[in-house]
Amino acid sequence: MTDHCTLCDLPTPDPPVTADGVDGRFCCQGCLVVARTLDDPAAADVDPEEARTALAPDAPDSDEDRGEDAPDDGVDSYLAVDGMHCATCEAFVESRLDNEPGVYGADASYASGLVKISHRPDRPPTEIAELIDGLGYRAHEVSAETEPDDDDGDVGRLLVGGFFGMMTMLWYVLFLYPTYLGVDASLLLFDVSSPAGTYLVANVWVMATIVLVYTGFPILRGAYVSLRAGQPNMDLLVATAATTAYVYSTVLGLLGRTHLYFDITVVVVLAVSIGGYYESRLREAAADSLRDLSERRVSEARIRSADGTETVPVDAIGEGDEVVVRAGESVPVDGTVVEGTGAVDESLVTGESRPVRREPGDAVVGGSRLRDGGVVVAADAEATRTLDRLVDLQWELRTRSGAQRLADRIARVFVPLIFALAAVAGGAHLLVGATPTAALLTALTVLVVSCPCALGLATPMAVAGGVREALSHGIVVRSGELFERATDADVVAFDKTGTLTTGRMAVRTVEGADETLAVAAALERFADHPVADAVVARAAADGVAVPTDTDDTGDAGAPTAAPATDGGLAVTDVETHPGQGVSGTVGGRRALVGSADLFTDRDWTVPDRLRARATEARDAGVVPALVGWDGAARGVVVAGDDPRPEWEPVVDRLSEHHRVVVVTGDGEAAAARFAAHAGVDEVFTRVRPEAKVALVDRLRTDGTVVFVGDGSNDAPALAAADLGIALESGTPLAVDAADAVVTTDDLHTVETVFDVTRATRTRIRENLAWAFLYNVVAIPLAALGLLNPLFAAVAMATSSVLVVLNSRRRLIDDEGLGRGTDTADDGTADSRSGDRDATRLPSGGDAA
Repeated sequence: MTDHCTLCDLPTPDPPVTADGVDGRFCCQGCLVVARTLDDPAAADVDPEEARTALAPDAPDSDEDRGEDAPDDGVDSYLAVDGMHCATCEAFVESRLDNEPGVYGADASYASGLVKISHRPDRPPTEIAELIDGLGYRAHEVSAETEPDDDDGDVGRLLVGGFFGMMTMLWYVLFLYPTYLGVDASLLLFDVSSPAGTYLVANVWVMATIVLVYTGFPILRGAYVSLRAGQPNMDLLVATAATTAYVYSTVLGLLGRTHLYFDITVVVVLAVSIGGYYESRLREAAADSLRDLSERRVSEARIRSADGTETVPVDAIGEGDEVVVRAGESVPVDGTVVEGTGAVDESLVTGESRPVRREPGDAVVGGSRLRDGGVVVAADAEATRTLDRLVDLQWELRTRSGAQRLADRIARVFVPLIFALAAVAGGAHLLVGATPTAALLTALTVLVVSCPCALGLATPMAVAGGVREALSHGIVVRSGELFERATDADVVAFDKTGTLTTGRMAVRTVEGADETLAVAAALERFADHPVADAVVARAAADGVAVPTDTDDTGDAGAPTAAPATDGGLAVTDVETHPGQGVSGTVGGRRALVGSADLFTDRDWTVPDRLRARATEARDAGVVPALVGWDGAARGVVVAGDDPRPEWEPVVDRLSEHHRVVVVTGDGEAAAARFAAHAGVDEVFTRVRPEAKVALVDRLRTDGTVVFVGDGSNDAPALAAADLGIALESGTPLAVDAADAVVTTDDLHTVETVFDVTRATRTRIRENLAWAFLYNVVAIPLAALGLLNPLFAAVAMATSSVLVVLNSRRRLIDDEGLGRGTDTADDGTADSRSGDRDATRLPSGGDAA
């Protein structure tokens, strides 16, 4: 039976990675280092089942966990659902799929507008989507090209509601309100009790009906859904207040009365709809969060059979099936190379910044890409795909904590309490002798005045202000919940490659004969890896002539000849050696460019000076390429990924108040310069994506964790962290997993994220404090009969306006940004900097 890593649960090699003093069996040195550093001396405390749950929480351990009738071949798919806007929408959508034949489970997230479904392979997602459609919901596959049009519908509802609401209030201001206040009818254009007044009331009824039914449809639907789901929410309270005022006024109008409360219906519906629209705008891009990921997944693969090769769905690949992978293709499943060699780019799933050579006996991971060569891969025991594990892990981490705003979290108590209070208030007034109409108005006033418009607007309006403020500083906020849950960061963890570094290979030095760069560039044109691109770019920058035309390529994908152009060296008989380099005839001489192994395999001479320089470069974490001709190495080209010029001041400032950690999939030498920096507390090397998630979870024992990254392999860690910050230059998967995306090519903006987040959170608390204070004062007054529904509606609207105005105030001043100044919510200086030395972890060591 295959052993699994104690930390990340991946299969371990034979023999597994172990070390004295660390209990456990690990798949790689990175997991061992994480276990030793974070759990020392109690690495044995890492329970394999606990690790399995943490890293793949939705992976069932048994058929019972999957559901009574769930078969082993059940598949997971994602649907985007337009129209979900609260927690009860989640429950309702899930209930639509309960007990549906062929559907084994559903998990909805209104924050992302997605539903994850586990279903039978022969039950297509498009068919399942039809089960959700209705009552204002529209479901479609995440990978579908059609874009959701719900946003246009919301805008239309608001425009129509705004127009008819304005007309309704105009009639009230000109005719109805003066009548209520006792103004003599002779001073008005006409008496509202006359036939003309009847026509006016009919117009008001029509316009209020449009506002309630059309603009307020999402609210009415939300109320219905909350009843169906058994979870009363704010929509139920709003809908009850609006419809009660509407029905009551309709009845009075039919009886010939003119004291009507359609204005309450209009004000309540429009105020809540505007607040909901602001919130929905924050999530408008979330419904497509897995679109790019779906495109990355391989759906078909070629497997060898007795008759040659055949193309089959990836889901049909079983243990031992031999999968044929050619240059430029993705490896569909995890497995072992049984034939051929190739340079494999595993950066998507391992974080390793350069392609690695894989030959028979070596393991490869699903989702990696074959840069050159060709291999045959035997699928592992479970025919798993590492990329799929990352996708599922990201989904679980994004939805695990829920995305309910405060108003939803208190709804189960607040809503029933208000209904009970309204009933008690109305009944009490009847008992003391009030008329049924007066008692009903008291109950209605309680519902109206407690209508949580200010409470509902408090968070989305403050978040909208935070989003606007962040955007002005080059920060795109992708998740509104960020401002609710964020706290001052205790740990800031940086991914190295592409975050603290530029992510682009560049030639640093060229040593040896004068022709070294020209020969290297002439051959590297035919290679497909970052170092080759760097060499060719350097030659072009230095004015070295390089051939630009090639002859047709053969089956292997390598050109057989290239004539000299623009004065460049003539290149013929080119051969690529996956994972080692390139050879060919350059200017009439046989030449090699690549690793020392390539020269050794061909018995070419490598002078001690050049061999030592190549070893020194590799030990320093950069990539050397030996260049030679006529049977001997003549020079060496060294390429590396340069650090960002501003990384040191950024780390210096952040380290004043936070513990700074660097995480990388590269080796110790490549991370040495970061470990040596005084502001870096710890460096973790050779860390796989699953181990990054475990690392974030364990760092959280020290406090709030912020993870800053840019690669697809960082996506699970970005989602797992309390705050994920991605650079826009990163991959779509990393950007989708993050809570905030920095659009400037400047790490200083990362500091600004903390300022904006902290200021927005304070604004949210101010808004909520006012909203609660309003309810504490207004509800008792309404229950005592000291307010009428009109004043209640005005008070409710005024509280909402105050929240909006407070949210529109400038959050932060440009002065002081990026200076590393952290303050607590009470305005006091952060005290963590004073005891930083006491909790500092040593840089370097085994992790460096």
